[in-house]
Amino acid sequence: MISQFSEKIRSLFSKSNGASKTALAFGGTVILTSVVVTAAIVGVRQLGALESFELQAYDYLMRSRPKEQPDDRVVVVEISEQDIRQQNEFPMSDATIAKLLQKLEQYQARAIGIDILRDVPIGQGRQDLVKVLTNNDNIIAACKLSSESEPGTPAAPGVPEERVGFADMPFDRDNKIRRNILVSTPTKPTVPVEKPHLCNFDSPENQILSLAFNTALLYLQSEKIEPEQTDAGDLKLGSAVFKRLESNAGGYRNISAEDYQMMINYRSGGQPAKQVPLTQVLQGKVDKALLRDRLVLVGYTATTANDDFGTPYSAGGQDRVEMPGVVIHAHIASQILSAVWNQRPLIWYWPLWSEVLWIFGWSVVGGTIGWKIHRPWLFALTAGAAIVILYGSSYTLFLQAGWIPIVPSALAVVVTAASVVLIDRYSQAVTDVVKKLFRIEIQIDESQKAKEVAEIIETDSFQGLQEKAKELRNRRHNTTTTDIPPSPEIPPSPIEEIPEEKPTDQTSSSDDDYLQQLQRRGKRLRKKEDDQDEG
Repeated sequence: MISQFSEKIRSLFSKSNGASKTALAFGGTVILTSVVVTAAIVGVRQLGALESFELQAYDYLMRSRPKEQPDDRVVVVEISEQDIRQQNEFPMSDATIAKLLQKLEQYQARAIGIDILRDVPIGQGRQDLVKVLTNNDNIIAACKLSSESEPGTPAAPGVPEERVGFADMPFDRDNKIRRNILVSTPTKPTVPVEKPHLCNFDSPENQILSLAFNTALLYLQSEKIEPEQTDAGDLKLGSAVFKRLESNAGGYRNISAEDYQMMINYRSGGQPAKQVPLTQVLQGKVDKALLRDRLVLVGYTATTANDDFGTPYSAGGQDRVEMPGVVIHAHIASQILSAVWNQRPLIWYWPLWSEVLWIFGWSVVGGTIGWKIHRPWLFALTAGAAIVILYGSSYTLFLQAGWIPIVPSALAVVVTAASVVLIDRYSQAVTDVVKKLFRIEIQIDESQKAKEVAEIIETDSFQGLQEKAKELRNRRHNTTTTDIPPSPEIPPSPIEEIPEEKPTDQTSSSDDDYLQQLQRRGKRLRKKEDDQDEG
């Protein structure tokens, strides 16, 4: 019973020992490789080497979303090439802009944003334009912020400071617009400034709102929704919190984010709002219900105005590669209104430590594939399936406005899987070579020992010892034992005979055979060496 119990204990320990060996092998190969690969990828990513690839993936996910309906709260009054021909003027004169604004007031638009710079008179009607801008407090006029190389452009005259919004938008390194600035401060220009104005006054207290943001705030004021500040310093409108964009947000690395920025969650489908031609509004051919109580943005869509910009939709096979600036402003305004009223999510992203864990997790997945699967076709199929699952997970989260690191994770899967395969296969090959070398050395050692034994056996002294040992064995075999007679006083008692092993001729013959075999083997080895020397 005790032996059975001990056998069970040994069996359990042997199983646990096998499991521990497997765990150690997994940890030493997969986990360690995953840690190294993750650290390398994160380091390369922090240097910005993957930013362009991550932005391309971001654009692809942005274009792949299901189509959304245009926001019926926002309307774009576009100045197209056809409008330029019909009005027979470019740029549009002050009189035409003033007449357009008067029409929009008649249509009872709630908030109007003008994405047209009008700091100097254009054509006739300057006084009419100033009068319209001064008497209507629902119009936001555009300006251009100063930079180190430019003095900036002021808004049209007659517009109070609270109704001025800058039309500037930040460009990424590939000259695409994915971000928007909500609040900014002008940069002190290094070039001469002829006339100081609001949009080139570089005081920290001079906080200017963007055109789309200021127009959206004006629209929300009628709903008693005012901007607030959270304890963390973020902007809050109603229940929507607009978190400040960080310099390492998502796939970005070390971008300039000193101003209050946010990602633009473009309304999928390309058109954020209904677009109405300028000429139709001037001629009164637009349904009043389309413009009443709406947020209206006015701007050029004609390519002649050179007001087109690259966006995530620029490479999506659209009829038009770039997007007019006024349409981008409409996307931003719609994003703000939809976040406040429809809980449409804003673009969010993980902190750095969460991204590192995500990348490490997929690195372990790739390492496990390389460690477990040895058939090339199955390895490629499984690795491809892992990439598909990664893309599906990223796409699902992106539908909820989540921007997670898909490119570094896919890279971690591939690199770790390939590394584990190389480490496992290469180390196995080295082990096999070493084993072969040891096997050859063992064979050489055995042959050398057999040769030395054969040489000893053939010596005269050993032959003499062998003859003496043979005589002793024969003498012992021929010697007979005598029986001792029992004592007469003590009657003999039956004694059980114990069989005694006696040396037989077989033992001696086996010894002789073994010695003869060694002699023959030694002769063969010497003959083999002689043949090699002759060859």
